[in-house]
Amino acid sequence: MFRARRPERRWRDRTPLSVVLVVCAIVLVVVMTLGVGIGSVPLSPVAVWHVVASGLAGHPQNTVAGIIVWQIRLPRVLLAAVVGAALTTAGSVVQVLVRNALADPFLLGVSSGASVGATAVLLLGVFASLGVWAISVGSILGALMAMAAVFAVSRGGKGGRGLAPTQLILCGVVMSALFESVTSYLIFRGNPQATQSVLFWLLGSFGLASWNQLPIPAVALAAAMVYLMAQARSLNAMAMGAEPAASLGVDVRRMRRNLFVVTSLMAGVAVAVSGVIGFVGLVVPHIVRLMVGSDHRRVLPTGVLFGAAFMVLGDLLARTIVSPQEMPIGVITAFIGAPTLIVLIRRRPYLYGATQ
Repeated sequence: MFRARRPERRWRDRTPLSVVLVVCAIVLVVVMTLGVGIGSVPLSPVAVWHVVASGLAGHPQNTVAGIIVWQIRLPRVLLAAVVGAALTTAGSVVQVLVRNALADPFLLGVSSGASVGATAVLLLGVFASLGVWAISVGSILGALMAMAAVFAVSRGGKGGRGLAPTQLILCGVVMSALFESVTSYLIFRGNPQATQSVLFWLLGSFGLASWNQLPIPAVALAAAMVYLMAQARSLNAMAMGAEPAASLGVDVRRMRRNLFVVTSLMAGVAVAVSGVIGFVGLVVPHIVRLMVGSDHRRVLPTGVLFGAAFMVLGDLLARTIVSPQEMPIGVITAFIGAPTLIVLIRRRPYLYGATQ
């Protein structure tokens, strides 16, 4: 059985990265074109790209198609792509951090902490003076607060030893439950009208997407990718365990801390603009590793493109399945992600760092 699978793994690992990225980029462009073109007013791909080209040239069209594409659908599609890429990258990093293939940002309480910050802004008016940036600031601070709490609690053992994967997981689960209870309390104390909007937001939505929301998550994703690609070899070493990584010259404690910060920032900005969207950071990294292997020099760039396409497709389904109403995207990702993950687990037992 082992010999029958090894050629497949060798072929997958040796497929040129450029080929994989080109294919994923084509898929992303196609999905984004569909996402912009499909809606209550259908638009052809030619019309979509004509409006986009005019906008990029500095001459946005004032036609109905121009307004629909440039002001409504394109910002939403781009935001969905950025969030999908960020959550996929965060999931890949968390799985390295805890050496568990079933980990994602929710496991460490990061997303729950971001939810607390964003809910406080929506219900209590915290940081209201910051205007459109209020939710982003509250979400990022909540994610960092959760990260700091898990980091501190997990280091509270004898001698203040470094962060062990099991400690991180257990502390993350406990802190996640705590932050979720805080969010529930805030919702319970809020007025009914605001509570309804918060509950919808907590299930994930890009319904309020605008150009103003794009800079923070896009910059955060770009900065994280620059750092993570520079540390790709260290990530590969960390995936083998703390002792092998240390023997290869990796400062394990510092690396874990840095990965925790990067994950918190990406999850925080994603939650700020889209709400809580599950399964993306859990399922997509599995699919990407089956496509390109476990080398993070291949996993990270492929994950950005594939995760973006996955989220854009999920958002398209969320706003068309029950049209003219809109379904929370978290429902779509759960419907897609849960069966996909079950199939992957049953067909190919997964150990971190390699498929068996």
